[in-house]
Amino acid sequence: MKKTLYIMRHGQTLFNVQHKIQGWCDSPLTKTGIQQAKVARQYFLDHNISFDAAYCSTAERASDTLELVTDMPYTRLKGLKELSFGAFEGEHEYLHPKDDPAKHFGNYYVQFGGEDNQAAQQRVNNTLTDIMHHDNKSVLVVSHAGAIMMFSDLWTDMQKLRQSGFTNCSILKFTFEDDKFTFEKIINF
Repeated sequence: MKKTLYIMRHGQTLFNVQHKIQGWCDSPLTKTGIQQAKVARQYFLDHNISFDAAYCSTAERASDTLELVTDMPYTRLKGLKELSFGAFEGEHEYLHPKDDPAKHFGNYYVQFGGEDNQAAQQRVNNTLTDIMHHDNKSVLVVSHAGAIMMFSDLWTDMQKLRQSGFTNCSILKFTFEDDKFTFEKIINF
C-alpha cells in the first residue's frame, strides 16, 4: 500500500535569527516562526490534507510548530532530532567547517562530542521507515533542516532540492511503498 509522508521543518527560532547552531539545544519560535506554522496549517486545510498520525522530534521548537499546525495528538521521537553539534551547540554558525555543505559535516563534530553525519542520517532514516511501517496512510512529521536534508539525501537529488529553497516550515512530500521513499515535491511559503 502506498503511503504519504509530509516532513516539515520547524518554524523560525530565535537562534535562526541570531545565526546560532542549534542541534540538540533549543530556542523558542519567533513571531515569524509562529506565523509560518499557521500558514502551513492553512495550506493543509485548503488542500483537504489530513493525517492519520503526527510525530516530531523531542525539541520544543518542533513540538511547538506541530501544535500550531494540527490539534491532533502526536508522538515525540528522539530519532527525529537534529544532528548533535557537541560543544558547538549555541555557538555562531560561522564556526561550521567550510567543507562542502552537501557532506553535512561528515564526522567533524564527533571530536567535539557531537554526532557523526552517517550515524545521524541512519537514525533519522530508520525512525521514518519505522513510522511508515505503522498502519497509517498519511503522516505528518516535524523535524529539522539538517535531519530532513540528511534523510532526503538518501532518496532524492539534493542539488535540485537545494535550488528550490528549503526554509523554515518548508514541507517535503514523499510517498512510501515497498520500503522505499519517493520524493514528490517541496512546498514552500
